[in-house]
Amino acid sequence: MAQASQQFGEWPLKRLMTEVVGSGHKSAEDMDRDQAREAFQRILAGEPDPTTLGAFWLANRWKRNSPEELAAYTDVMREESVEVAAPDADPVDCGANYDGKHSTAILGVASGAVAAAAGTPVVVHSGDRVPTQKLDAYKHVLDDLGVRTELDPEESAEMVDEVGFGYYYQPAFNPGVDDLWERRDMMGVRSFVNTIETLANPADADVHLGSFYHLAFAEKIVDTFREVQAQDVSRVLMFQGQEGYDDIRPGSTVVAEWSEGEELEDFEIETANYGMDFSGDDLEVEDIAADSATITEEVLAGDRDDQFADAVAVNAALRMYAREDVDSLDDGLEVARETIESGDAADVLEDLRAF
Repeated sequence: MAQASQQFGEWPLKRLMTEVVGSGHKSAEDMDRDQAREAFQRILAGEPDPTTLGAFWLANRWKRNSPEELAAYTDVMREESVEVAAPDADPVDCGANYDGKHSTAILGVASGAVAAAAGTPVVVHSGDRVPTQKLDAYKHVLDDLGVRTELDPEESAEMVDEVGFGYYYQPAFNPGVDDLWERRDMMGVRSFVNTIETLANPADADVHLGSFYHLAFAEKIVDTFREVQAQDVSRVLMFQGQEGYDDIRPGSTVVAEWSEGEELEDFEIETANYGMDFSGDDLEVEDIAADSATITEEVLAGDRDDQFADAVAVNAALRMYAREDVDSLDDGLEVARETIESGDAADVLEDLRAF
């Protein structure tokens, strides 16, 4: 892993605040790529005063980052913090919000296991109680399932190749960003770091699957991937996720789809047409990690025929569709349900536990 540079140019964060980004959300200007790169290099190196750093993060939040700025931040993160360990398989990279969920079940482990059993390798990644919410995320569901999570990146890559589903642990593969935990916690609100950490792509996957609250954010992320230079993602699928996570929100859901060389397209799916004839409230649980783990076990074992089983099947279908292993969600849904019924999905969970 490359070490953060200790030699910088002419743009300390205080100067960027004074001359570029810090004059308020109406008059602030965007940084160019070189300015944004230098800013994040300084941040990873621990160079800025804490007050200046907090002000810089907040100014970026007010003015909203451009795709060029996000791409520059992502490139520096990949170059100076992320330890990439690419499996032989070419997985779907699932970039869920690291700070977790507060109300509804996390279904990505179950959905990923179904997809993996059907032949679509899947990678998920998260930290541990990441600010600002510091709630349950992928790690905590896997922990409750008895799956080893505190892996080094090479072990994570081996997990993908052996099982078809792999988990990457942020403190191990992205230590520079993990070292920002205390400063991020003191901020009290999300910053651009919450966005770019989901784009770390530690498995160097070609396909990214993520979520958004508004379509404009999906367009921004696609434009960010177009600008990124330190990784080569050729296909992006973004959708309106439950609590901003990578679980499809029941109801009318917008999906944004982009492949390299093509224009971004968006379409709507009515999830009731795919078996999800219920509301988001029907996916609420009391204990996110523990209840999500129990639901995962029961769905994969074929012991549930309810809203959670339907939601897992649809989300698995979307992962297959993202990698273009099926031609449509209808095809993916059929494969997902057959995979659960065959017991192959339950076998993936047992393989994860044995890894």
